[in-house]
Amino acid sequence: MKRLGLITAVSIGIAAAVFAQSNQRNTAPAAVAAGDWHNINRDSGATRFSPLNQINSGNVATLAQAWTFPMTGGGSSVPLVVNGAMFVSSGRRVVAIDGDTGKEVWEFTLPAPAAPAAPPAAQQAPAPAPPVAPPAAPVAGAAPGQGDGRRGGGPGGGGRAGGGPGGGGGRGGGGGPTASQRGVSYWPGDGTNAPRILFMAGNRLYAIDAATGKPAAGFGENGSIAVGAVSYGGTPTIYRNVAIIGAATQEVPQGPPGNPRAFDVVTGKKLWEFWSVAQPGQPGHETWGMASSNNSGGWQQRSGANMWAFHAPVDAERGIVYIPIGSPATNYYGGDRPGNNAYGNSIIAVEAQTGKYLWHFQTVHHDIWDTDMPTAGALFDFVQGGRRTPAIAHVGKSSYVYVLDRVTGKPLIEVKETPVPAGDVPTEWYSPTQPIPVRPRPLSRVSFKEETDLVRAEDTTPEHVEACRAMMKRAGGYYNAGPFTPFMFKDLDAPPKSTIQSPGGTGGVNWGGMSMDPVNGIFYVNAQNTTLVGWTQPRPLARPNPQTGVMERVNFAGESAGSSHPYDRGSVQGVAPDGTITLGLGPFFTFSAPLNGKTPPNAPCVRPPWAKLYAVNANTGQILWESTLGLNANLPEGKQLAGSGGSAGPTATAGGLVFVGATSDGRFRAFDAKTGKELWVTRTPANAQGNSPNINANPMSFLGKSGKQFVAVVAGTTLVAYSLP
Repeated sequence: MKRLGLITAVSIGIAAAVFAQSNQRNTAPAAVAAGDWHNINRDSGATRFSPLNQINSGNVATLAQAWTFPMTGGGSSVPLVVNGAMFVSSGRRVVAIDGDTGKEVWEFTLPAPAAPAAPPAAQQAPAPAPPVAPPAAPVAGAAPGQGDGRRGGGPGGGGRAGGGPGGGGGRGGGGGPTASQRGVSYWPGDGTNAPRILFMAGNRLYAIDAATGKPAAGFGENGSIAVGAVSYGGTPTIYRNVAIIGAATQEVPQGPPGNPRAFDVVTGKKLWEFWSVAQPGQPGHETWGMASSNNSGGWQQRSGANMWAFHAPVDAERGIVYIPIGSPATNYYGGDRPGNNAYGNSIIAVEAQTGKYLWHFQTVHHDIWDTDMPTAGALFDFVQGGRRTPAIAHVGKSSYVYVLDRVTGKPLIEVKETPVPAGDVPTEWYSPTQPIPVRPRPLSRVSFKEETDLVRAEDTTPEHVEACRAMMKRAGGYYNAGPFTPFMFKDLDAPPKSTIQSPGGTGGVNWGGMSMDPVNGIFYVNAQNTTLVGWTQPRPLARPNPQTGVMERVNFAGESAGSSHPYDRGSVQGVAPDGTITLGLGPFFTFSAPLNGKTPPNAPCVRPPWAKLYAVNANTGQILWESTLGLNANLPEGKQLAGSGGSAGPTATAGGLVFVGATSDGRFRAFDAKTGKELWVTRTPANAQGNSPNINANPMSFLGKSGKQFVAVVAGTTLVAYSLP
């Protein structure tokens, strides 16, 4: 650790600020001061809405860069601010910064890893670990403390494959763990213990003193604890003295559970763990069925179904945390888990201090599309007919909007079980319906028809259209039967015949989620129009396991590695020499083709716009406005405003503005919150190659000690703050 400028006015200000907060007994969750930003989504309700209005629709055109701070990592990190002091993760460091000047105040550097012990001369393969035992007598969903699984997501996992860029909490290029590149969280203290900054690094949870950057006294061992074998790449969710984290499980079906866990902020003691795959005795257990292939329960040793989201909203008044749970592994085949699979693809409401199950709402039954939960959404008060109901609004990869009573989990805008197409994969189980809200319409394209949705020459270029049609022909055409079209079956020796899914496994709306104006019940969100193409094919037995001698199946996509799954996803792209599908920008993930028909850069083969920014009234389900978001400079003049999607999200302010990066064009923008008109745009600072980095982080806004409002965002490896002249 290193402290810079110990006696400076800035560090004295930090110490004074945190002492003032901790000097009040923390008998109730503290409200966030107007100029502060306490977690990745600002407040416990995850609104990501700033009540500041110095910067507004009338003067935002004069917004200018105020300062920059170089970072060594944390490309999607969101800074926090407490009384003008900023805290942010940066590679192997967490730093405190003067919010007015961008000058570093103190830093905490993660300890270097211990040198590995030399292996013995002769080392035999370890025996397989026993399966994870479910709780002997589950009580309302709470799991026993030992259930961390038999193997974790490794030191790096930032979450599921659809979780956007990077990971967080991974291993840095200089060796050793890095602080989560999603950011850090703030705990305001309790009158006895001073305020703390908490963050993840691999499978360790750290707590450091907010005033000094030193390890928090009394927390675990020298300020950190091991959370178990499964790491987490997000940010701790803080409620009173509880820190709640998710789990970075991998995509293979059998493995450690993706259970969320909670720890005491003061001591680091484990408080509870919730089984995210409903075990015997838990509500929803009957939705896992028995697999006909091996006569085992679909819940047994089931991995995935994890909270890879970077934060969970909390109803601070009621002490309820709303945990978003992703899809069960694997993503595209579920024949060994017949049924709707609770609590996969669900918002689970649990008591924040005990982990007791209250209710859950499932957004996708038996997910075989990777349509998991990047966020749980945001809290607001739903108002209709003069009646006010505490609510939570959610929109994710499917781009459908769900508005629920946050006390009961019941929909406040009607949701209908709607018939959806079935597939033809042998041994697969298909849900006949999916829960689809009556309004608003989906925020992304959810179907594909060649005659209406295939790109045209007037959209891009004739060469691009020709390349797209050639790709479609090579793939055997693209089948789509509407929302929730599953991958259809293709035998190994059959000619190509592809399925196209919209919006596909990246969404839609990814981890950036929404920004909610809690006063007016209006949320702002950016959504992509993407696709996923391919089919489901058999996995033949191919080679013996070098350790066990048991014959293993070929791995086409890498997600079923080590499993007995008879099927996996595939595409016309073929199988790479290592037996895995290449997970690049090729046609497996997106229906895209080179603009000139020969070489990249690629552009999507569906009609633009390819990304939009929306304003939606969550009380009525009405879409108030929609604006194309992002440029594609590789298109001809006059066609470049086609949208360029990303996984980050927007931030709204009381100044009537919506700030958003989340595009692949290296620009940061402000839109009018009432009309959707773009009011301000700037290029982000150039990187070493002279290019403007894309913004993979959510923006935030704060007051410096000077009383001036700033807007800040991480662009590549640079933290940039903007203010009025």
